[in-house]
Amino acid sequence: MNANNANLTLAAKSNILNGGPLPTVIAGPCSAESEEQMLQTAHDLKKDKRVTVFRAGIWKPRTRPGLFEGVGRVGLEWLQTVKQETGLLTACEVANTKHVEEALEYGVDILWVGARTTVNPFSVQEVADALQGVSIPVLVKNPVNPDLQLWVGALERLNRAGITDLGLIHRGFSTHNNKPYRNHPKWETIQQIRSMLPGVPLFTDPSHIAGRRDLLQTVSQQALHLGVDGLMIETHNNPDVAMSDAAQQITPEVLDKLLTSLDLQHELVANNEQLQDLRDLIDRLDNELINVLFLRSDVSKRIGAYKRAHALDIYQANRWSQIVENRRAIASEIGLDPDFINVIYDAIHQHSLGVQNEVFTTATPSASKAVQ
Repeated sequence: MNANNANLTLAAKSNILNGGPLPTVIAGPCSAESEEQMLQTAHDLKKDKRVTVFRAGIWKPRTRPGLFEGVGRVGLEWLQTVKQETGLLTACEVANTKHVEEALEYGVDILWVGARTTVNPFSVQEVADALQGVSIPVLVKNPVNPDLQLWVGALERLNRAGITDLGLIHRGFSTHNNKPYRNHPKWETIQQIRSMLPGVPLFTDPSHIAGRRDLLQTVSQQALHLGVDGLMIETHNNPDVAMSDAAQQITPEVLDKLLTSLDLQHELVANNEQLQDLRDLIDRLDNELINVLFLRSDVSKRIGAYKRAHALDIYQANRWSQIVENRRAIASEIGLDPDFINVIYDAIHQHSLGVQNEVFTTATPSASKAVQ
């Protein structure tokens, strides 16, 4: 199957992943910590009719050993009790055969594949093999790094194992500069993945994108404006003492206020006259920016010709260090984030080196000098 033109066979209109005109809300703690914590959180969430799925981390993949890695199997017992007492559907993350078998044993309704698993095709295949012949909805989080082919490939592996009720979770990406987020949303990926996998339900995980409570509303609303099918928001009865990701979790009461503040119709009103004027200004500024970049590229080409004629190396370390230091200082003076300038100028520098290298490689052998 070509990932650029994927055509997954999906169940006809899933009642879980694509169940109504309003976005599906999945909520619950980052980690299952105790039966009391699970039941209190779940009963509080049950009061909000907008929440239909209760999530909890049973096994927690951590960056470094020694941190809380989840309660394991006993958490599935608590999750089963939540389902019995509240009627909420349940969901948890799985990363290997043992996780899948135990989650199915305890009647978990929805499984999801985490970002650290999606990045590894061997792990995804293990999960897919364990689900062979099973009918259950499976959501797949985007990989940690912005690689859409890996994301699509994970769904393809599950689809080939017979899983047709599939969905995506957009949880942000680890990039050079994530500020102010924990994981950069790279909002353009929503349109890109939708064009690659049309018809596949797409959820956004504002908790992992934001990494902090004060950004949850903004991230959630932006996701809904882009037409996502649902939100996954980490909710804890006492988030300040949570054993994992405390800063990004909220109470059920705060979740209720957050959802009430959102436009759940997920349609962006774009006919506001003031907004259109600002967008027109952005368009004009972008045109000017592109023209300046074109002129800069032309100068880089002429510099390449000079270096070739005088047998100079393309990469001049001292000059590049001076540019970075100077541009960062200018940015700081006018209030721009210097790290943002770093990202921009890294890209500009790589393009400049490519332009100059093209000048060198199109020259006659006797006129060119080896590039370091």
